[in-house]
Amino acid sequence: MGISNQSIKPASTGTMKVNIFFALLLVGMTSYFLWWGFDYTLHQQTPLFIVATAFGVFMAFNIGGNDVANSFGTSVGAGTLTIPQALGIAAIFEVSGAVLAGGEVTNTIRSGIVDLDGLSVTPNQFIYVMLSALIAAAFWLLFATKKGLPVSTTHAIIGGIVGSSIVLGVTLGGTEMALSAVNWGQIGTIAISWVISPLLGGVLSYILYGQIKKNIIEYNDRTEAHLVTLKDNKKVLKQTHKQYLDSLTESEQLAYTSAMLRDQEIYRDDDCVVEDLETDYYKELYELENERSNLDTLKALKKWVPIIAAAGAAVMTAMVVFKGLKNVNGDMTNLNGLLIMGMIAALVWLATFIYTKSIRGKHKEDLTKATFIMFSWMQVFTASAFAFSHGSNDIANAVGPFAAIMDVIRTNTIATEAAVPPAVMLTFGVALIVGLWFIGKEVIQTVGTNLAKMHPASGFSAELAAAAVVMGASTMGLPVSSTHTLVGAVLGIGIVNRDTNWALMKPIGLAWIITLPAAALMSAISYMILTSIF
Repeated sequence: MGISNQSIKPASTGTMKVNIFFALLLVGMTSYFLWWGFDYTLHQQTPLFIVATAFGVFMAFNIGGNDVANSFGTSVGAGTLTIPQALGIAAIFEVSGAVLAGGEVTNTIRSGIVDLDGLSVTPNQFIYVMLSALIAAAFWLLFATKKGLPVSTTHAIIGGIVGSSIVLGVTLGGTEMALSAVNWGQIGTIAISWVISPLLGGVLSYILYGQIKKNIIEYNDRTEAHLVTLKDNKKVLKQTHKQYLDSLTESEQLAYTSAMLRDQEIYRDDDCVVEDLETDYYKELYELENERSNLDTLKALKKWVPIIAAAGAAVMTAMVVFKGLKNVNGDMTNLNGLLIMGMIAALVWLATFIYTKSIRGKHKEDLTKATFIMFSWMQVFTASAFAFSHGSNDIANAVGPFAAIMDVIRTNTIATEAAVPPAVMLTFGVALIVGLWFIGKEVIQTVGTNLAKMHPASGFSAELAAAAVVMGASTMGLPVSSTHTLVGAVLGIGIVNRDTNWALMKPIGLAWIITLPAAALMSAISYMILTSIF
């Protein structure tokens, strides 16, 4: 099930000093968190708290190596971002998304998948359920990451919770009670979303990139080909003219040269018209230059890029406003949010349009480079948006269960909701970034290079489509798989370009299918081990 492509080695992207820095950062942050957490949990069940912290941080580490690497694979694969730049964006937007917009998903995972109320569960049994889920999901993610397979942390954590809950139910009241505790309807709804998410991501990216390719990239290709043809025609004209001049007699050459000199002076005038010229050479040269000057090389960029950039800005603003600022400011209305979206989208449209108008010189004719630069900036924007969307959805897979464990240790009661202290978010955010640095290269290569070839325009399309789908699902409180959505979006790009690596989808698809049952089995075993130790 592994991927045969050569993985990117850490030595190629960072020095030993950087590796040591990240290792020490993780150890130092975890040590600080433990020191803080002993007081927060009132020094209760210290050994269990240490174990839970270790596996909670380990889970966040593996989310960074798999899910975050999956999120930034298109940006790195397209050459828009380097690994360190991806780290910087992830550090800001992933954690911001989790803090500002991750609450609804966390609640769904904790209370919507399994109903433990009817099982007379003790606080410690609840802790073992959540801790087993973290252990199972973390080890499954590590296995998949080392194989270069992008899998869903949502699948893994849900499978883990289901597996340990079933074992708990069997020990308390038998198989029937255990199975009845699982909300199979909710799992069915989530399973449907797992199919719909990549489908929506693929369809949306196919449509978006299809239009970009048709209206921008293909227009630019035709225009560049036209420019090359004009340059070639100019060379042919010079060669033909030289041959014609050589064929004339001396007297004819003298007369023709005099006419050429007159044409040369006239040609330099700005108000020159073809009727003013005498020689065929300058008449044909005039036509070629006139055709070149009338060719609007930036037409597609000026017309479409500002609109597309504004749409991307609207999507990101919607995520920040409706999933972030509304949690901070409950008085904000939908109209306020829409007005903010409109203002920012308008500003982005104006800034992008002015930039396209300001392109001069060689960049005006090097359309490939101009397109690469513009979409690179736009992809950084959408990478940030997708990072926020991913943080709001999937970092909760580590934070939610761990926050529940901490709350139970602290209060010795099972509450329906638990606050997530800032120290938890900071520590898990650091673990997520460190995981991306140390073990994320294989998944980045899979998504950004091996599934389909990426260009900033196609990477932008995939990220924007996936961000829109994932954020829409997060708004509804449905824990969809951002992995499935983005991989589906990448496949949509590959279909447009006809370079999809369908063979690579076989091991990825198999990993998707077995993630939930594998995590459930590992969680069930972990639960039995924990109950025998503590």
